[in-house]
Amino acid sequence: MIRPATSGDVATLLALVRELADFEREPDAVIANEATLHDALFGSHPAAEALVAEIAGVPVGMAIFFHNFSTWTGKRGLYLEDLYVTPTARASGVGTALLRYLAGLALDRDCARFEWSVLDWNTPAVDFYRAMGAQAMDGWTVQRVSGGALAALAGRG
Repeated sequence: MIRPATSGDVATLLALVRELADFEREPDAVIANEATLHDALFGSHPAAEALVAEIAGVPVGMAIFFHNFSTWTGKRGLYLEDLYVTPTARASGVGTALLRYLAGLALDRDCARFEWSVLDWNTPAVDFYRAMGAQAMDGWTVQRVSGGALAALAGRG
């Protein structure tokens, strides 16, 4: 079962985010806590939305997503920030169900695109996404400014 997350799911979502960080070899990178995640998902100005996947009432996966915008299409897009399925639930259709749900949501919201990033070394995920019809955006490289570099770019560092 796939359902929109509620404020009561914040602790579960944070635990799944931490599991994902462990899997992605960045166990110390998560600085979010329940309060910041709650505010980001359910505060007065939500920055993102989340889905919870359950099997027999037990949370086994999640997706956290938000809208972006394409000036070329003049429409919103749906950007999948995190998709995670617990190891015991992999190959059970949970990942497929989450992606299908999000694709339907993108269509329902008149989004022009549904996008996400994947680590190059995560071959099982890359293969899964290809099987679902996703295409690599060759020629595009993600750029990021954070921490001290962000403050310096803003003239505040």
